[in-house]
Formats: sequence, C-alpha cells, structure tokens
Amino acid sequence: MAIEINGKTIETTDHGYLINHLDWNDDVARSLAQAEGITLTDKHWDLIRYLREEYLDNNQNQPMERAVLKDMGHRWGTKPTSKDLYTLFPLAPTKQGTKIAGLPEVLRKGGY
Repeated sequence: MAIEINGKTIETTDHGYLINHLDWNDDVARSLAQAEGITLTDKHWDLIRYLREEYLDNNQNQPMERAVLKDMGHRWGTKPTSKDLYTLFPLAPTKQGTKIAGLPEVLRKGGY
C-alpha cells in the first residue's frame, strides 16, 4: 500500500504503518491521523513526539502503557489515566499513536 503526501508516494504496510520511519514528518502524521479519524491537538503531538524519541533515541524502545502514563505525567505536570490516553488514541495509544508517529507496528498484545 502507499499514501500520497505533498506529491510524494510513501509506502505503508497492509495495516497502514510506514515501511520506512524516515519518511515521516508532521504532514505525514496529519494524514495518518486524518485516516484514523483523529484531529491532532498539542497532547497528541506530545505523545507522538515522545513515542518517536523513545524509538529513535532509546534503542528502538516501544514503551508499554504504564511507562507512557508515567512519562506523559512528567511532561504534562498531571497524573494522566489510561482513559486520558484512550481519549487521544481510542484504538490503543501505544498502537494507534505509534502508527501516527510513523514507527513500526507494535506486535505485542497490549499489556499495562
């Protein structure tokens, strides 16, 4: 599969994840989010950037929800709940968020 963004063809998997995470940029994220029915807010961008930082700067780490909650709490200065994250990404923050962040598909079965 492929998507067209700004005149460039970007290859994706059958599930809509980017084949090459280096093809990602903010316009790609907006397009992927739109396909998921999500309008990106500042909190979405915080989580997307966090997921990218963890993957790119931390040995391709794809954190589980517990770590995401803890780290987003530090960034936001609050104590978010799972419900808060699922409000942002209803199909699972660590999976749907990862897709919009342009990272490889998370293959684990969820988990807290």
